[in-house]
Amino acid sequence: MQYRTLGGTGIRVSPYALGAMMFGGIGNPDHDDSIRIIHRALDAGINVIDTADRYSDGESEEIVGKALKGRREHVVLATKLFAPMGSDPNQQGLSRRWIVTEVENSLRRLQTDHIDLYQIHRPDPQTDIEETLSALTDLVRAGKVRAIGSSTMPASDIVEAQWVAERHGLQRFRTEQPTYSILNRGIEAEVLPVAQRYGMGTLVWSPLAKGMLTGRIRKNQETDLRRATMMAASFRDESRLDAVEKVAALAEETGIPMTHLAMGFAIAHPGVTSAIIGPRTMEHLDDLLAGVDVRLGDDVLDRIDEIVAPGTNVGAPDASAYLPPALTTAALRRRPAGERSAA
Repeated sequence: MQYRTLGGTGIRVSPYALGAMMFGGIGNPDHDDSIRIIHRALDAGINVIDTADRYSDGESEEIVGKALKGRREHVVLATKLFAPMGSDPNQQGLSRRWIVTEVENSLRRLQTDHIDLYQIHRPDPQTDIEETLSALTDLVRAGKVRAIGSSTMPASDIVEAQWVAERHGLQRFRTEQPTYSILNRGIEAEVLPVAQRYGMGTLVWSPLAKGMLTGRIRKNQETDLRRATMMAASFRDESRLDAVEKVAALAEETGIPMTHLAMGFAIAHPGVTSAIIGPRTMEHLDDLLAGVDVRLGDDVLDRIDEIVAPGTNVGAPDASAYLPPALTTAALRRRPAGERSAA
């Protein structure tokens, strides 16, 4: 395993990070089996585990905490907060009130006294970024958090957060966690260049495009994976399915398994530090570990550029990706009816 430096933190991390979203009720509910998968990843040289409070309502953090007993000092442990963790409207978001409460909950579930990388899971337009950074800075100064990061932030929000941190002497986001794959290359246009400009590490998620780049989702084929996901909209998107067929053809031509091709692409960009894998079973993990040393040549990367142009996404945006309020709230795009002049 060839380790990389996580932005300007000085922390050395593996090019594959283990995502823990599938450990718990929404994926693999067997704690012992999930722990075996975690140990297998660590034994293979992966030293980053990324989870979140929201994954299976805290169960994922609990599983990770149990798995790291006796191994904590050798792991770069990352988790996130933002999503609702209860019916109380204040049990969510990025207010100081919630941050200082929820970090204690995560520490308890993870059975540790510090978090190496504490990330905001999504931007929170309702909370001033200075409020959020101030609370996170206090956690760093208290020794409960080593570094802070963001996830799915638009490039403009990343720049604003960096400026606010500098102006007010606060800790700045040292990492960003965006979605990135052969089918989702939008971050190449602005997010990755901005992250590089500010010396941020980047941990990209969904490098297999939520299973579309596993080879188990093919056009005009009914597979177990497509049935299991109840034919999610992205799996019905003809443009994405067409792109998958071209990637499958390239994988066959080069002799590189499709999953290895997808992972090799994700970690080839100089702005990407690590790609997060999210295995649910040991079989999934072993398949991905078998390709950890795959490095794609320029000829293969050029062919991928022909399939999906740099800086573009195929099909509709990922439903779990962040969309700013200006895109999700029609009222923000329209003047009040009485102020609209006739065309």
